[in-house]
Amino acid sequence: MKFSLPKAVLILSIAFIVSSCKEDPQRHLKLGKWYAQKGLVEEAILEFREVTRLYPDSYKKLKREDFQALSKAHYNLSLMYTKKGWWSYALQEAETCFQMQPTKEHYELVTLIKQRAELE
Repeated sequence: MKFSLPKAVLILSIAFIVSSCKEDPQRHLKLGKWYAQKGLVEEAILEFREVTRLYPDSYKKLKREDFQALSKAHYNLSLMYTKKGWWSYALQEAETCFQMQPTKEHYELVTLIKQRAELE
C-alpha cells in the first residue's frame, strides 16, 4: 500500500497526537475539537468522553482551567450527539454544561435541544 506524502504526514501526525494524549484531558479536548472540525463525529465523541472520564466527579477539586475544559467537553459532546440524532444524550450533556456554567449560551443550547427532541 502506497501513501502520498501528505496522507502519510497526516497519519503520522494523528498517531503522534493520540499517543501524546494518554492522560492529559486538555490534549483530548484539543484532539476532540480537531476531529469535530474535520467532521469525524465518532472520533470527537470518544475524545470528549475521555475528557469527562479523566476529571474527578467533584467539581470542587478542579482548578479553573480544568473546570472550563470539562464544561467545554460536555458542551461539545452535546453538539456531537445532536449530529448523530441522539437527542436524549445531547440534552443530558447540555444540562450538565448549564449546571456547571449557567450562561445564556448554555441555556439556549438546552432550550434548542429540548425543542428539537420534542419534534422526534
